[in-house]
This record gives sequence, C-alpha cells and structure tokens, in this order.
Amino acid sequence: MLMEIEQILGYAAGTLTTLAVLPQIIKSWKTKKVMDVSPLMFSILILGVGLWTVYGFVKMDLPIIIFNGISFLLNGSMLILMLFYQADDK
Repeated sequence: MLMEIEQILGYAAGTLTTLAVLPQIIKSWKTKKVMDVSPLMFSILILGVGLWTVYGFVKMDLPIIIFNGISFLLNGSMLILMLFYQADDK
C-alpha cells in the first residue's frame, strides 16, 4: 500500500512539473514573442533534467526517466523557439 502511494506521488509530481512549461511553449508559439524568456534559465534547466534522466537510467527508476526525458524534450523545444523567434523580437 505504501509503495502504491509513493508511486502515485511520483507520477503526479512528475506530470505536474513536466507539464509546467507547456503554457510558455504555447504562448511563445502563438505570439512568436520570446523576448522576456531567459535562454540561460532554460539552458540550465535542460542540463538539469538531462542529468536527472541519466540518473534515472543509472538507478533504473522509470518515473525519473520518463518525466525528465519528456521535460528535456519540452524545454529543448522552448529553447529552439527562443533561438528561432529572438530575431523577430528585436
């Protein structure tokens, strides 16, 4: 029973933190405006979730692998949008 609660908490936390970037991606995609978004912050975040993904593989922890892998892709997408649209903001 305790293990089930831990897994539910892990999956819930992973889902929420992974999806947190979606509103920013959607807004940037629609408006093509990224001037107020920090590329440095997203670069550090991408490095962090990338390392968490590697850590998940080392520990063979599926929730860590899944959610940080998805976060890596979503945050990487946001960084690409920033690089693509930053010229339009000037």
